[in-house]
Parts: sequence; C-alpha cells; structure tokens
Amino acid sequence: MTSSHPLLPVVILAGGLATRLGDVARTQPKCMIDVAGQPFLFHQLQLLHAQGVRQAVICLGHLGEKVVEAVGHGTGFGLEIQYSFDGPTLVGTAGAIRRALPLLPDQFFVLYGDSYLTCPFSAVQHAFQASGKLSLMTVFENDQQWDSSNVNFQNGRILAYDKAHRTPQMKHIDYGLGLFSRSVFEAIPEDRSTDLSSLYQDLLRNDQLAAFEVFERFYEIGSLAGLEETRKLLIHIELQNQRAHDKSQAL
Repeated sequence: MTSSHPLLPVVILAGGLATRLGDVARTQPKCMIDVAGQPFLFHQLQLLHAQGVRQAVICLGHLGEKVVEAVGHGTGFGLEIQYSFDGPTLVGTAGAIRRALPLLPDQFFVLYGDSYLTCPFSAVQHAFQASGKLSLMTVFENDQQWDSSNVNFQNGRILAYDKAHRTPQMKHIDYGLGLFSRSVFEAIPEDRSTDLSSLYQDLLRNDQLAAFEVFERFYEIGSLAGLEETRKLLIHIELQNQRAHDKSQAL
C-alpha cells in the first residue's frame, strides 16, 4: 500500500457535529470516538502514513481543541499536521477548506473525518494530475448497498452527481476522497457557506471534474451501523498485524 514518494497533503474535514450518532459524540469530536481501542482519527492517520502521505491539515470545529491535544504536530504518526478552525460562523465543508488555504499548496487531497478509505491514493493522485482538470472525485459502484448511490458514472466519466435528486441511472457513489487545485476554493467568497457537494456540481457543469473508480468499499463512522462495521474491520486489521508481528518475532 505504501507509495514510493510522499503524496500531496490531505485536508481532513473533521468539524461536523455528528448529530446522527446521538450521545456517542456529544462530549467529543466524532473523529475522537474510540474505535477498536483508540480514537478513530488515530486509525485514519496511521492509514494515511501507510499510503505515503506525510502532511495533513485538519479542519476543526466543535470541541476541536481535544483533537489538537491528542494529536499535536503529528510526529507520533510520522506526519506533519496543521490545524484550521471554524470561525464564529459555519461556512460549510467547502468554506472550511477555503479558510484553510493559507496552509495549503496548489494541489491537495480532501478526505472526510469519518471515513476509512483503503483505495490506492498514489493511483488516484496520478489520475488527477494526468487529467488536466481542476478536481477529481473517486467513485465506487455502491448500487444502493451501503448508502444511497448519487453518481451516474459511465465509460470513465461522471455524467451526473446529485445527493438530493437521485435517478435510477445512479449506480455509483461519491466515495469520499477528492483532489483539488486551490484555485477552486479561491473563487469562493470568504464568508459564504458553501458545501463540497454543490462545488462538485459546479465543477462537473464546467467540465472540470475528473473521475477515478475505486473497487474497495468505503467504511465510515457517521452512523451507528457504519461505526459498528468499521469497528469490526479495524479489530480484524489489528489481529492480522499482531499475527504478522508474532510470526516475524518467531523467525
């Protein structure tokens, strides 16, 4: 899974209020929920490091200070981590990235703070940079299995993307990993609330949205059912790692 060279920085959107999780996330940020023995964010950062990522910017809001206290500068994860906090007014997911621009280079990944994605980041980055477009969305043939499909993807292209108005042609879903050029966010007025989903739609209309199909299902902790599935996966991974460690020690 490791890349031969460091990848672009990753923006992690971790400022949500986790309303679907009820009491589970009332006193802590969603990304700090204990999953298989440690905060979910720790699993996410370990996975990013294994992919070849070396820099991350975490966008924080509700109780975000707890994340800074636990993660610090990221040295414990082999990463260089910076933080961008929501201001007094909420500006949406795209607006949060707009606020983080002073910390970001010309191109970067965007990842949701409740997603655990095992797709090959290096291949996704290569596809984005080869496309010549301002953004890329990863898509997965979900076919309504784990969440509502919202992408009509055919012959390597996104023909339609809409979370609110779904059609029978939509067999794929926005997988949760995107790549962007910073100019996309520079065009957003600084204090206007803008969602990433509406930004993707604008980019698609302007033929500036590339696509990369992934074949590894997504895991998420945004719902109680997703949290339980992700917990089982991470326990399984931990057991595999422990067995591999024990085997190497025995040799």
